[in-house]
Amino acid sequence: MTDTRPAPTTGPCQVIARTPRLALRELHQGDAGQMLDLLNDADFLRHIGDRGVRSPDDALAYIAAGPVASYAVNGFGLWAVERLEDGAWLGICGLIRRDTLPDVDLGYALLPAYRGMGYAHEAAAAAFAHARDVVGLERLLAIVSPDNAPSRRLLGKLGFTFERLVRLQAGADDTALYGWSRG
Repeated sequence: MTDTRPAPTTGPCQVIARTPRLALRELHQGDAGQMLDLLNDADFLRHIGDRGVRSPDDALAYIAAGPVASYAVNGFGLWAVERLEDGAWLGICGLIRRDTLPDVDLGYALLPAYRGMGYAHEAAAAAFAHARDVVGLERLLAIVSPDNAPSRRLLGKLGFTFERLVRLQAGADDTALYGWSRG
């Protein structure tokens, strides 16, 4: 069972955005347990992929090498999504610069208990607004498994349009590429 208590903070934790129900904040090492649960969720594995994170130490390394490194290099990355009313850790959402894509991409994933409640849309809309208004991106991408209808609908609600199917790495399945451009 997932522990929904707030993750212990191990240092300064910058809040990136707030919505009526959520806060998006930088990830830190105290998030390793929840990250381990998320990255090994069956739907995450099916729709996003296996990140090879199998232990708390793997989760710590994933947070350090991925989101935390991205904050330092890009000024953005994946952020923790927390519910304001009780501090529950719902999942991750944020901006990712990938070598396999020409522009920054919007990504999100929630733990199973928090899906279907509008939290993903709320978090993704906040990250999208941050990308557009704070970071100043002129174009933003999103990738989604072609059979992930809820995520495809969510991207449409945010103003993304389907562009094409892409293969991000040799031997991988096709991924649906969505895009948004300013103006």
